[in-house]
Formats: sequence, C-alpha cells, structure tokens
Amino acid sequence: MAEADGKSTVLNGGSEDKEPEEDQHTEGDASGSKEGQTQSSSQDAPKETGEASGDKPVPDVEGETEANREGEEEEDTDSMDGSGLYSLTEDGERESEGGRRERAKDKDGGKRAARKRNRPGGGTNHSTSSDDDDDDDEEEEQKDDDDDDDEAMEAWLGAELRDLRGPVWRAIPSLRSREIGRDSHQFVRRVCGARGLVQRLELQGRLERHTGCVNTLHFNPSGTRLASGSDDLRVVIWDWAIRRAELEFDSGHKSNVFQAKFLPHSGDSTLAMCARDGQIRVAELSATQRCKNTKRVAQHKGAAHKLALEPDSPCSFLSAGEDAVVFGIDLRLDRPANKLVVVKEGDKKVGLYTIFVNPAKTQHFAVGGRDQYVRIYDQRKINENDNNGVLKKFCPSHLVSSESKTNITCLVYSHDGTELLASYNDEDIYLFDSNHSDGADYRRRYKGHRNNATVKGVNFYGPCSEFVVSGSDCGHIYLWDKYSARIVQFMEGDRGGVVNCLEPHPHLPGMATSGLDHDIKLWAPTAETPTGLKGLKEVMKKNKRERDEDSVRHGDQYDTQLLWFLMRHMRNRRPPRARREGAEPDTDESWSSPDSSDEEEGGPDHVQCMSS
Repeated sequence: MAEADGKSTVLNGGSEDKEPEEDQHTEGDASGSKEGQTQSSSQDAPKETGEASGDKPVPDVEGETEANREGEEEEDTDSMDGSGLYSLTEDGERESEGGRRERAKDKDGGKRAARKRNRPGGGTNHSTSSDDDDDDDEEEEQKDDDDDDDEAMEAWLGAELRDLRGPVWRAIPSLRSREIGRDSHQFVRRVCGARGLVQRLELQGRLERHTGCVNTLHFNPSGTRLASGSDDLRVVIWDWAIRRAELEFDSGHKSNVFQAKFLPHSGDSTLAMCARDGQIRVAELSATQRCKNTKRVAQHKGAAHKLALEPDSPCSFLSAGEDAVVFGIDLRLDRPANKLVVVKEGDKKVGLYTIFVNPAKTQHFAVGGRDQYVRIYDQRKINENDNNGVLKKFCPSHLVSSESKTNITCLVYSHDGTELLASYNDEDIYLFDSNHSDGADYRRRYKGHRNNATVKGVNFYGPCSEFVVSGSDCGHIYLWDKYSARIVQFMEGDRGGVVNCLEPHPHLPGMATSGLDHDIKLWAPTAETPTGLKGLKEVMKKNKRERDEDSVRHGDQYDTQLLWFLMRHMRNRRPPRARREGAEPDTDESWSSPDSSDEEEGGPDHVQCMSS
C-alpha cells in the first residue's frame, strides 16, 4: 500500500475523529479575539466555518481495501472495529515544530487579549479589583500554558505516523480454506501475524520459581520449552504449556545471569549463558532432566549482556561485553574463544550491551552499546586498521551530533535480515534498512514508551516481523504496527514497574515477558474483544514529560541509574545454594584462551562493576 502522507483518514474503527474540528474552533476564537470583534455575530462566523469543515466526509482506509470488499459478509477479526485505536494526529495535518509553536503563541495571545477586553472597563485596571484580576491572570496563564504543553505533546507523539494498512487475515475465509486443504500450511503463519489477534492479547498465567528479577527468556526451536535466568544465579527450564519447571540448576555464574539460550539443532541439550561476571558458560543437559555440568568457555573483562546464535549451528555463537570485545565461540575447538574485534570509535573503546547475527547473512553481525551507532561487521573481513573493521554504521540523523549521552540497549534483525531494530536509552526505537549504505538514516520511529532505568529489550513480533514490541519503565508492554508506527496493543506487564524481556513464541500467537517481578508472564490472544487502549494517552504523555525533565536535570545519569537498580536487587540474592540432588557438581573448568581476561579466577569483588 502506498504511503498515505497528506491524506486524512479515520483509524478508530470507522468512527469520526473530532480533533480537526476542535482545532478549527480554537483558531476561529483566537482570530476573532485578536481583531477586537466584540459583536456576537462576528465572533460566531469563524466557528460556523470550522463546524462546516469538520463535517466533511473522510475516507476509511480499511473499508476501501480490496480484502474487505471481497469478504464483505464475513466477520473480520483483524479489523479495528470497536478497538478504540488511539490516534494522536492525522497525517494530512502534519506541521513543523516551529509552525506549531507560532500557532500556539498566536492563539495564546488572542485568548488573553479577549479576556482583558471582556473585563469591566474594557481591560483598564481598577484599583478596587486589581488583586483579583492579577490572580485570575495567573490562573488563566497557567491553564493556557498547560494547554500549550498538551498540544505540543500531541504534535510530537503524532509526528511520523502513517495510516494503518487494511487487514491481511480474515478468520472465517481462512478457516474455511484450511478445512478444504487450501493453503493450510500458511494458516498458522497468517494467524500469528494478524493484527486482530495482537489486539486480543491478554495475560494467561505466571511461571513462579525464581527469587530474583528474571533477566532472560528463550524458547527452544520447537517452542515446547522455555529457559529463564535470574539474579538468583539459577536457570530454569519450563514446560510452559502446563506451567511446570522441568529442570532447575545452578548456572555456575557469580553474578546476575543476563542471558541463557538453547543452541539450535542440539536436541535442547546445550545451553549457552552469559552474566554480569563477564563469564560465558555452556551447560550440558541430559535427556533425564539433569544438568551434567557447566563450563566456562570465555571471559570478558566487564559484564556480558548478550549472546548471538548462528541460526543453523549447534556449536558456535558470539558474545559481546562491556569491555568492547566480541568473541566468536566454537565448541568444537580446544580453545573455543576467538577474539573477533574490539569495537572502537576512533581510538576510544565502546562498551557493548547487545549483539545479533543476521539470519539471512550469517557472517554479518550487528552490535550496539555505549554510543549512538549501530555497527555491522562481516566476520570474513574484519580489518581493525580499516575503519576499525566496521562494514557500515547507522544512526538517527538527529543523534549523530547530539550532546546527550545516548546508548543502544538492544538491537535485533528482522526474520529475513533486511531490517534492523534498535532501542535507545531514554530515546525512541528506530528501524533501519540493513541493506542501505553506510550512514543511512532510520526508516521508522516508534514512540510512547520509556527506556531509562534498565537495559531494555526490544523485539519483532509475528512470523514476518509485522509488529514491534518493547517493555517500558512504566511497567507496560507496547506493540506497534511496524509499517504505520501506531500503537495497536498496550498491556500492564509488571508490578515492579519495569518490563525488560519480551520473547515471542516461535510458532504460536503469544509471548512470554519478564522484568523486575520475580515471575514470568505468558500472553495469548484470548480476549473476547480487541483492546480499547485505555489510559494509553495519559501514560505516553507522562513518559515523555519524565524523559524531558530527566534530560534537563540529569543529562548524564544513565550509568548511575542502572547501577542503583542492580545493587537494589543484588541485596535480595539468595545465600549459597545447595546443589541439585542427583546432579553432578557444576565445574569451574574452562577451556583456556589467550584472549580471556587475566582476572577470570577472581570472585565477584574482582569483576569490573559497570552499569547493567
């Protein structure tokens, strides 16, 4: 569908959007006041004009799609009818920031002039009522300032949005086709990417076993098991469908477990892990629900937040750490860890928070961390003397020369490797085209959430990466339609206030999430009616206000905030844990590597303590 810039559309399930009419009323009042027209007939004229233009019919994007016309009589569960989708502004009414400020200033001046003229004496001050007039002025000015702030907020949130595309999946025709054997192999994929089901996601249950906040979630390739890791230093393997822990074991790490992932094509017998202690460990699991042992295969000199799996390899993966090092790890070698690159900007090392392998070009991987650049490398030709080994870099144009300290907390490739999604701390989420040339700007921008207190995750949702999902410091989960950048689902996800991990199921319409709460939450599209996005507008405005206030007061507080959150939850760490009965002891054996840290035998007090 072509982009709908410059067209006015109705996105709220066919209901009329009254915002343009209200804007025209306000403009009419302001212009009448500025010109000093005190007669009622002259003041009413602009209002009547605004009302007339507000009654103008508006085309419905979804109602005009060919998919809707073909199945007119069938129930459309992927439509937005009754969903109450929150639309902040119309694409055809976009204005520049400067234009909006000037219009708001003119309106504000007009309103104040009108109030002064309507007072006794035509606006001249009387000594007997001067104090009352001053109080009224202050109250009215405060109210006007609040209105102006709200208008500016709406303009910012509504910028860069597009029209939602028409529904691509229809329940009854799709079910009928599956019953007669037509396109049955595509049924599940189309269901998982249906907007109507995303809007019906609701909480199904909780998995409770950990005694610390849950930092990582990962489904095995078949989707039957879920691995979780926590600040309690333990890893749990769940049969999530019956909500039962199949296996629980000590990770062998000495500090917060940040990631635990099943290696593909390993029969769910090999689990790779990383943690705040900088260790990269591998757990060998048996078919009898036991952990044979865990071994250290690499050691970073700072916290290691993320691992990147190679889609078809059961024995190789990548790791990234705050020491700016990327290790390539091959379990078939005597010395598994090989230092691929030290990430630098000029001569300065860039600590890393995230890494991801391109699923279509597995030699390419992307990293992000303590600066504003997404960097892509090619393992086959990394030459640190040539552009520090970087193949290409991406960054939103307005952040290239930004003085604020901006970090990338998470990045992921889309299902086919053509798109790259990056979440910036106390900024927004940006979508890049991974095939674009070096230095290309972003394609989409996703707003409304807050990413400040922790290293927040971001992910695609849907078999063809149709949606973008992220947690937030406000404790909610946001899902945006990838194409239009409009929010289509908004759920309360964490009582502790922060949602960090979001793991979509690989084959079914649902996902698992976790955060500062000690449990894991399971979500499925079982709600009878689509979401009404209740309270979304207020929460988005609150997040934006807090973000702006923090950027003014604490421009460089990112590291201290993360450290504070980390230390708060470390106080609740369990005492030394007894090993699981019947399990062979976890070993601290490690394959030696010349690239590993000299400090790898040190305890937690000797590990570099950085934001995490």
